[in-house]
Amino acid sequence: MKTGRLFEPLTIGTLHCKNRIALAPLTRARAGESRVANDLMAEYYYQRSSAGLLITEATVVSKQGIGWIDSPGIFSDEMVAGWQKVTDRVKPTGALMFLQLWHCGRVSHSDFHDGTLPGSASAVKLHGDFIHTPFGKKPYETPRALTIDEIKSTVNDYRTAASNAKAAGFSGIEVHGANGYLINQFLDSKTNLRTDQYGGSLENKFRFFKEVLEAVLEIWPAERVGARISPNGVFNDMGSADFRETYLYVAKEIDKLNLAYLHIMDGLAFGFHEKGTPMSLAEFRPLFKGRIIGNCGYTKELAVERLDEGNADMIAFGRPFITNPDLPERLQNNWPLNPSDDMSLWYCPGPAGYTDYAPYKPPASA
Repeated sequence: MKTGRLFEPLTIGTLHCKNRIALAPLTRARAGESRVANDLMAEYYYQRSSAGLLITEATVVSKQGIGWIDSPGIFSDEMVAGWQKVTDRVKPTGALMFLQLWHCGRVSHSDFHDGTLPGSASAVKLHGDFIHTPFGKKPYETPRALTIDEIKSTVNDYRTAASNAKAAGFSGIEVHGANGYLINQFLDSKTNLRTDQYGGSLENKFRFFKEVLEAVLEIWPAERVGARISPNGVFNDMGSADFRETYLYVAKEIDKLNLAYLHIMDGLAFGFHEKGTPMSLAEFRPLFKGRIIGNCGYTKELAVERLDEGNADMIAFGRPFITNPDLPERLQNNWPLNPSDDMSLWYCPGPAGYTDYAPYKPPASA
């Protein structure tokens, strides 16, 4: 089967990608209680470094941003040193590596915050089954609305995290504005009921995202900063009726900042809004001049199609990369893929289900 433009090199600003395959950010919970990246994580990313771009798992910018057991952080010197191990291991491979900056917002629990409720755009509860906390499964709580001072402080946390990412040796950073986490909670009318300068109009709902991006751009040049959005997503109890209006506005505004790329979750894996036709990459292409990365549920065939039609410049693969560390080689040579639908080891400590997948060995010729 043809590979189209999938294995052509790609420039992002002055950066060079050896192909148009990205490792999508995948939470794997191997950082332990310290939330410091470690040798095991360095091995994991090294194994997947035949991709042109590695986007790290979501990495919290502050203690307040925590909402997942054993996920990594980037808010202490120890965390910077831990991630330095990872970037040092990957750098000789020629793969670019961007750190994804994350704040969970309401997708958290007071167990992570010494009894204090998590903060969000507004006091709107996530209607989900439960959340895993350090003290077991718990029902979600109604978050508290962040104060203006807390919002400003959180913006500064992103700025500090961006500086720490530079110190850790990353090629750039990606700001996570998708999947129902804090920035997404400000963007969507379902979770943003504010009546101050951070709520109501599209401009106001975008304000927090814009301030975060402007803060990290004080640390990094625009060609080293990407942003991720999920216009069709309903993950973490998201999805607003005005999603198309919202995300067309978001894309136009982000374009003004001349970012390196816009990472758009347009695929099927996280579901679609019940109302309206799902948004496609073709809708975003005229609005954003930088590189567009498509993501979520892509097959090789669909990736080739999106690249060849010109609506994406790169495609990020997630689940297939979990069980196929050599995914680019497998795609290029039409080698079979290991199945990636067994979630039982996704978030377990240790190498099992993480670094113990062997690269494909073609049968010996006769």
